[in-house]
Amino acid sequence: MMTVKIILASRSPRRVELLQQMGVRCETLPADIDETQLTNESPEAYVTRLARQKAEACLLRLTDAQRIRPVLAADTTVVLAGAVLGKPENNDDARRMLAALSGNSHQVHTAVALAFNNEIEVVLSTTVVQMMAFTPAQIDAYIASGEHADKAGSYGIQGAAGAWISHIEGSYTGVMGLPVYETAALLRKHGYCLI
Repeated sequence: MMTVKIILASRSPRRVELLQQMGVRCETLPADIDETQLTNESPEAYVTRLARQKAEACLLRLTDAQRIRPVLAADTTVVLAGAVLGKPENNDDARRMLAALSGNSHQVHTAVALAFNNEIEVVLSTTVVQMMAFTPAQIDAYIASGEHADKAGSYGIQGAAGAWISHIEGSYTGVMGLPVYETAALLRKHGYCLI
């Protein structure tokens, strides 16, 4: 297997771990962009635009030595009844989001952008997640753990909140923040041989 090394436009340790699981080594070069949703922008268009803009912002920061490597960027958003639930501003915001998700199904969209050879290609993974009903006490305990911080929708499927998820339709790794199947297919398409 060829060892692939890419530039990852993210500071997410989960994305680094998922790439390593695929046999892909990466150098992280986070892209800080304005993540404000545009007026009348659909959640799918929003997450796709952010992934592309993160890749573009990262490209501008590359050294000459880094330019020979592909740049991978991703963005994940949680959508409940058409409304985007971003990262919580504080514990009260997280509590509000989790109470809204309790007993309901929602969508998780993760867009992945690959910038290479003067082209940027973006793919979108959508997963439907069904959560059980949980109590305010369970929400408070989860928030006290700190696991909700910096996560779209105020939860991480790979942590304690995974016990609240009764069913998913789609990509488990997409809900984590990087859909492995779609990412591997994108890398293969551009000449990178993976398992």
